Amino acid sequence: MGPLSARLLMQRGRPKSDRLGKIRSLDLSGLKLLSEHLDPKLLSRLTQLQELDLSNNQLETLPANLGLSHLRILRCANNQLGDVTTLCQFPQLEELSLEGNPFLTVSDNLKVSFLLPKLRKVNGKDASSTSSQVESLNRELTSRVRMISEELVASGGIQVHEADRPERPSKATAAQEPRAKPGALKRPDDVPLNLSPNKRVCTAPVEGSPVGSDDSQPAPKLEPLHFLQCHSKNNSPRDLETQLWACAFEPAWEEGHVGATSQTVATCGGEAVCVIDCQTGIVLHKYKAPGEEFFSVAWTALMVVTQAGHKKRWSVLAAAGLRGLVRLLHVRAGFCCGVIRAHKKAIATLCFSPTHETHLFTASYDKRIILWDIGVPNHDYEFQASQLLTLDTTSIPLRLCPVASCPDAYLLAGCEGGCCCWDVRLDQPQKRRVCDVEFVFEGSEASRRRVDGLAFVNDDVVDEGIVLCGDEEGNVWVYDIKRILTQQPLPLAAPQAPTQILKWPQPRALGQAVTKTMVNTVVANPTFTYLTALTDSNIVAIWRKH
Repeated sequence: MGPLSARLLMQRGRPKSDRLGKIRSLDLSGLKLLSEHLDPKLLSRLTQLQELDLSNNQLETLPANLGLSHLRILRCANNQLGDVTTLCQFPQLEELSLEGNPFLTVSDNLKVSFLLPKLRKVNGKDASSTSSQVESLNRELTSRVRMISEELVASGGIQVHEADRPERPSKATAAQEPRAKPGALKRPDDVPLNLSPNKRVCTAPVEGSPVGSDDSQPAPKLEPLHFLQCHSKNNSPRDLETQLWACAFEPAWEEGHVGATSQTVATCGGEAVCVIDCQTGIVLHKYKAPGEEFFSVAWTALMVVTQAGHKKRWSVLAAAGLRGLVRLLHVRAGFCCGVIRAHKKAIATLCFSPTHETHLFTASYDKRIILWDIGVPNHDYEFQASQLLTLDTTSIPLRLCPVASCPDAYLLAGCEGGCCCWDVRLDQPQKRRVCDVEFVFEGSEASRRRVDGLAFVNDDVVDEGIVLCGDEEGNVWVYDIKRILTQQPLPLAAPQAPTQILKWPQPRALGQAVTKTMVNTVVANPTFTYLTALTDSNIVAIWRKH
């Protein structure tokens, strides 16, 4: 079906007329319409239209300016709609049908009732009960906003905002340093508790000032955006103890385009996984598993086929932790649509293959790394995972990183006892393998062999040539390595001073400053626009580069 025409509208409109302005009911169902086929200039000529049927098409969204101000009945069943916010353009709407749109969720029903105050029926059912829920939710949110405002006025200064509410505080930033305080982690009883080695002490520069030769790049300017306290146990604002372990940015929807990036980040800690919009600081989705403690999250993007045969790109979030289970989350719907019983002991970290979107590595305290094929979900969003490889380790694997130049062939793992590499090519016969290469760090003591962070710093991985890490005082250390990597020959191994150190800004929570917090993980999105830092004091810190 191509763009709509005035002739087609008159053929399918009622009453029959040679003027669009006299049509009151229009049936456009079953025409395989796409969103771009709905021409606002044409449809806005239907000035008296009261009933519109768009069912059984392939619409992913409704244009925001259709101009149908008199519309009272709208049928959009069996489409591919993923958002309902554009329905606010129909303030007179009384009846709405949205069945069969697999990407709409229960929360969208609440949004509809909020956006359309005159709505009487949704999907053939009375909308009054949903409206009462919205009114109750509005009262609760109003009460919470008033309470938070009173606390802000009373205490003054920078605040850590409770639960899902964004706010602007003071300074700091984020990077790629993992579980910096495993001693406080709830490990299985037979796992020894050892603190990570301290960061190497370098000559510390003044905060924000560049360090290095005259030809080095200026230090990046970083602006603090939000401090969030969104993983609290029992949603308590007094929880400054839940430790946050891992975060990952969602794959960009414009994948393959130059500059494509995402501002959506997933964070995990305690019994919750949160998905946050870095720009607004709003917690878009929150998934809880009582009794679980999440240690790792990882994203992938799958192409799924709906019941109508329409292809849709869908972001899947994997989360795992203490129970040894991998939960595959339908983020937008806010529910778990698959569970892999991956290990009998806790899972330390997860990693999707950068070349095979369904291949997932899981690393466990049972000293094994397993490669899974999670498969593509069926029409009911159910997964059927299969095990492809088992890699044995001599110590607990803490971090995983496919080799950038040949991710299908080799996998690196940072472990309690050092760094190892495995051949993971699936055309090899062995399905259970031992380490192929072990990296020996000269002069390292047994207690300091732990590798708790891995990243490739060549041009294939780090766009900005910047390495970031956090420390035990809440500070973030920024290293500009672009100049070092371009030197020929490469300089001899020697301590490199940081480009700058961003001090922990000591935000306030419950009227008290949060000081000396451990930064467990710091991650930047590919274009270095946003940074997210996780701490062991239940604070998610988000920063933006100028």
